[in-house]
Parts: sequence; structure tokens; C-alpha cells
Amino acid sequence: MFRALARSAVVSLRVFFTWSQTAVGSVFDPGFGTNIAWDVPLLDGYEHQFVPNVAKRPGSDHFYGIRNPQLIRSIRAWDADAVLIYGWSLYSHLHALLHFSGRIPVLFRGDSTLLNPRNALRAAARRVFLRWVYSHVDCAIAVGKNNRDYYAWSGVPPERIAFAPHSVDTHRFADPGGEHSQRAQRWRTQLGIPADAVAVVFAAKFQPLKEPLLLLEAFNALQGRGHLIFVGAGELDGVLRERARGLANVHFLPFQNQRDMPVVYRLGEIYILPSNSETWGLAMNEAMASGRPVIASSRVGGARDLIQPSATGWIFESGDLSDLHRVLQTAVAMGAGALQQMGERARSMIAAWSPEACARAIEDVVTRSNIGRQWSDA
Repeated sequence: MFRALARSAVVSLRVFFTWSQTAVGSVFDPGFGTNIAWDVPLLDGYEHQFVPNVAKRPGSDHFYGIRNPQLIRSIRAWDADAVLIYGWSLYSHLHALLHFSGRIPVLFRGDSTLLNPRNALRAAARRVFLRWVYSHVDCAIAVGKNNRDYYAWSGVPPERIAFAPHSVDTHRFADPGGEHSQRAQRWRTQLGIPADAVAVVFAAKFQPLKEPLLLLEAFNALQGRGHLIFVGAGELDGVLRERARGLANVHFLPFQNQRDMPVVYRLGEIYILPSNSETWGLAMNEAMASGRPVIASSRVGGARDLIQPSATGWIFESGDLSDLHRVLQTAVAMGAGALQQMGERARSMIAAWSPEACARAIEDVVTRSNIGRQWSDA
């Protein structure tokens, strides 16, 4: 999206990265339990700088993990006309949001939802705090319907909520020459999966949040119909493998980096994301861009926008074993041909959720929205 926005004729962009330790390219990922260095270029095509992060325990997993004393000074030195802040739950991000409020337009982007239940007292306290936070934001940019509902609940009036689709590099998952499909077919053969069989792919961290054990139990209830491919790593790896012992139609592959993901999604006819909490679930975008229908739980934030039931995929009730089994049974029974047709509809739909569409929407917020006119007239 930054590359797409950098191509704008009217917006000049600089990205200030606050987790400076990631500049080296390899960072420990606690979910995968290992160091991860992405194998696709992330910094090409747009102006950027890494602002030193002085946190004692650097990371985006806790509020004080991002502390950048030079951040505000750096943004001011660049003479920004507006600032787009990603997330407020990090010290430096909230500090910058509060500092620039009333000085230049503050745009905000996040993907929070109201899908996870909270007790009434905590919800009330949270709402009071969020109303204060978003009172300092000139325009909240929603990534989808659940995120828009969250902003409205947090007190942001409709005229200060814009929409820019949550996107992945859809072009990277295309397969015009068929090379990804050919590699996937060879890989399936090595795994012992027949060409006409229906396979379900789970590619995510093996952790309770992602519900791989629920998936395995629901799949086992199919009594040998179809194949299930687990791709990834994490704390539940050993438990999953033990429970799948002796099941010839359950397969395991280790963590796969980004270059191989267009092939991974094509290993199956369906992609599944059964998480009990997921603010969006960008893997759905990737799978659909690879021409695959998606099964997702009701607590996957993006499912409401991307899944048209029985057209581009299915939504099951989060944590409900019988409902997940029902959906798996329906999907596997359709057969590979019908699922391929669903995958084509999914691919066609996700084309509108591109980085270019996201960049155009953000450009519109900056240059043509009420917020932009208000500040340019001031």
C-alpha cells in the first residue's frame, strides 16, 4: 500500500517505522517460536526511515515496547501536512497522536472490532477511554464493516469515518503462467494427496487462538473424507502431531515464508481460518487472491466483508465444534470442481481489495474529504 500511495501525483509520502530493531530484517516471533526474516522486499518503492526505539524490551506486543524520543521531532523536521498513525496502543503512537492533534490533520488506521465479548464494567470503561482517544483523531479510516462499527461505538461520528479496504499484494498471488499451481500439484503428490481429492489448508501459527485442535477434531468427524494440511509452527505443534498420529489424511508442513505462500494456498481446494479472535485475518485475502474459497469463524473480523456464504466461502460459529463439522462436511462434499468455481468468484471479489484501492481511498481522505478541505481552508 505504501508503494501504491508513493505513486500518487498529489500526495508526498514518508513512512516513519517505530520498531527500529526490525531494520535488520530478522525478529523473534513468539507465536512461531523462532526468528523470522521475510523473503519478499518490504522497503522498496517508497521513502521511509527507522526512528530509534529505546524501549528496554522492544516489541509491538506491549505498550512500552515502542518508545521513540525522536519521532515527533523527525516528523516535524520533514514538515508533514498530515499524519497517518497506525494503532494507538503503543507509547510513541499514542504520544504522536496527542501531540499532532489540533496542529495538523491526524488520520488513524487500525482494525479493532467489537467481536470479542467483555463484561459490562470493562466495556463501559473501555468505551470512555476510546472516546477520549478518538476525540483527537480527525478521520478514522475503517478497514471493513466490523472496524467501522467499532469506531462508531467509540464515539467517532459517521462523517469522520472513511473506508480504505484491508488489502494484501493481490498481484503477487496471481498465477498467470500456472507455475504456482504446477508446484502445488507436485507438492500434493509428494504428500500422497490424489489429484481429485478435496484438501483443506490451515496455514497459521499453531497456538490456541488459531484453534487448530478444534479444526482437527471437526475434521476427524468426517471419517476419512478429504485431506487436511497443517502449515506452520508454534506451541501446539507437538500436541497436534500426537493427536493426528496414524491419520493418513492429515499432513504437516513447517513454516513457509512469503515467496512460497501462493503455492501453499493452492495445495488445497479450501483455506480455513478457525480463530477464536482475529481482528481481520489477512490470510483470507491471500487465499482468495490465490483463487480459493475460505472457511472462517464468526470472530474473524474480515469474514463479514469477504465471505458471501456458499459463494466465496462459509462462516461458522466460533468455537462451535458441530457447526464447524457441518461446514466442513458441506464443503468437502461439493467436490473439487464446484470448489474451483467458488474460488474463481473469490478471486474476482478480492480484486477490489487491492493496495491500489486502499491507497486511492487514503489519498481521497487527505485531499478531497471534509477533513482535507477544513484544514486547507484554515
